[in-house]
Amino acid sequence: MTTVRLPLFPLNSVLFPGLVLPLNVFEERYRAMMRELLKTPEDEPRRFAVVAIRDGHEVAPSAPGMPDPTALPERGPSAGFGADPATAFHKVGCIADAATIRERADGSFEVLATGTTRVKLLSVEASGPFLTAELEPLEEEPGDEAAPLAEGVLRSFRQYQKRLAGARERSLTTGADLPDEPGVVSYLVAAAMMLDTPTKQRLLQSPDTASRLRDELKLLRSETAIIRSLPSLPASELTRGPMSLN
Repeated sequence: MTTVRLPLFPLNSVLFPGLVLPLNVFEERYRAMMRELLKTPEDEPRRFAVVAIRDGHEVAPSAPGMPDPTALPERGPSAGFGADPATAFHKVGCIADAATIRERADGSFEVLATGTTRVKLLSVEASGPFLTAELEPLEEEPGDEAAPLAEGVLRSFRQYQKRLAGARERSLTTGADLPDEPGVVSYLVAAAMMLDTPTKQRLLQSPDTASRLRDELKLLRSETAIIRSLPSLPASELTRGPMSLN
C-alpha cells in the first residue's frame, strides 16, 4: 500500500477533485501550514489534504466570544477537534494543489487551490505546528454503465439548474459547456448541487463513478421536484465553492 503524508486542512465542507477552493487563512496553525508550503519550489505541487469535519469546529475559539460567547480559547494544531482529532474527521478526503498562496500584510493568506485526488485518512499527527495526516490515494473505478448514467445525470442536472435559476426568467448557457467524461461529470454535479455536507461526503466516498452517478440521478430528481415551487433561486457556480474562513 502506497501512502503519503501531507498537511491536513479540515473544513466544514467537502472538496471534490476538480473543484476550485478559495481559502482565507487567518488562524496561526494554518498560517504555519502555508508558510511551509511556500518553501516548496514553484515548479513542484504545493499539496495539502482537505477533509470534512464530522465533529468539531472549523475555526477554533481564539478569545472569549470568538466564535462561541461561552467558549474558552484553544491553542495548538488540534484545537476544536478533541483529544483524538482523527475521530473528528470523515475518513475520505481530497488532495488540494495550491496554485496561489498570497501572504497579506497582516500575515494572513489568500489561497486558491484545486482538488485533485481522493484519499483515505489513515492517521493524524498533531505534534507539529499544524496537523499532518498519513493518506492512502483512492483509485477511481468507472463501474458498470458509467457513460449512459452520465448522460442521464447531465440531462437531469440541466433541469435542476433551470429550476434553480427560474426557467422563465432567464436562459442558461452552461449546458453546452458541461463535460461528458463520466468521472468529471460525477464530481462536477456533486460539487454544484445544493446538498448538506453528509450527502456530499457520501458522494465523495462512493465506491465507483457509476455508483456516484446513480446516487446523483436520484438526488437530482428528488431535489428538482422539491424546488418546483421556488423557481427563482440562483444557481450555484459549477466548479467553485464559497470562500472558506478555515
